[in-house]
Amino acid sequence: MPEAAESIPLTEQENPRTAQISSLPTEEILRLMNEEDAGVPLAVEQVLAEVTKAVDGVVQRLQAGGRLFYIGTGTSGRLGVLDASECPPTFGVSPDLVQAIIAGGYEACYRAVEASEDDEAAGPRDLQHRRFTEADVLVGIAASGGTPYTVGAVRYAREAGALTIAITCVPGSAITDAAEISIVPVVGPEVIAGSTRMKAGTAQKLVLNMISTATMIRLGYVTGNRMTNVQTRNVKLQARAIRILMGEAGLDEGAATKTLATAGGKLPVALVMAQTGCDLSQANAALLDSGGVVSAAVGALRDSPP
Repeated sequence: MPEAAESIPLTEQENPRTAQISSLPTEEILRLMNEEDAGVPLAVEQVLAEVTKAVDGVVQRLQAGGRLFYIGTGTSGRLGVLDASECPPTFGVSPDLVQAIIAGGYEACYRAVEASEDDEAAGPRDLQHRRFTEADVLVGIAASGGTPYTVGAVRYAREAGALTIAITCVPGSAITDAAEISIVPVVGPEVIAGSTRMKAGTAQKLVLNMISTATMIRLGYVTGNRMTNVQTRNVKLQARAIRILMGEAGLDEGAATKTLATAGGKLPVALVMAQTGCDLSQANAALLDSGGVVSAAVGALRDSPP
């Protein structure tokens, strides 16, 4: 006898709208996928209050010296790795500030290691290996909400006194019971039953974008809508840094290029120098004191006696 639908996680159930998708022509397949995807942002909109609570909690912990960790398995784990890896180049923060842990290790980023998700004790072990403490934040990412590896990690982190956040697409799942804050965008069954890399993955990616980006904005690593701490590691990013320097400091392209070169290619240093007239050592010292926040460094130099 088939399993009752109510006992199957929502993300694993079959979608009646796509029951005949294998017999459709290509354009109809794509149209149906697009229609299903259109509901994902609406589902995320319904949980903005929980995302807000999560961001405020993360900011508070990071300001007090804590770190932000993502943990998950399979697609969920890979999404955490993706988001964490973008924070240093985009916002100029240390790679230690936002970290990702994926079941099976980083090999699982490019090769399926799905059996690792069933080990409930492995999540806590991996956190201990990273020296996770009560000062930190753990975001457990699990589409179905029942992954033993991730649930075990969240339970461990909460018992340790850390802030715990769950991102799942199944209400009332094990991870929502384990976490202090639960973010549950309900996207419904997938186009292909159980393929949670699709709508559930998209919803998780949107929420992770919100958490990391809003947190970095609140911490001061964005000015206006400009990435004033971006790292200039290639030609495209160097050109972006020059445009930001021109816009923030009112320099022409030649002056901006020269100032960035004097700053050793470091945009925050160049911005502080251009906006205050200080030298390289003063700019570096001010940024060190401000935790890398350009506006704070500029303010401190402007307020200091000549």
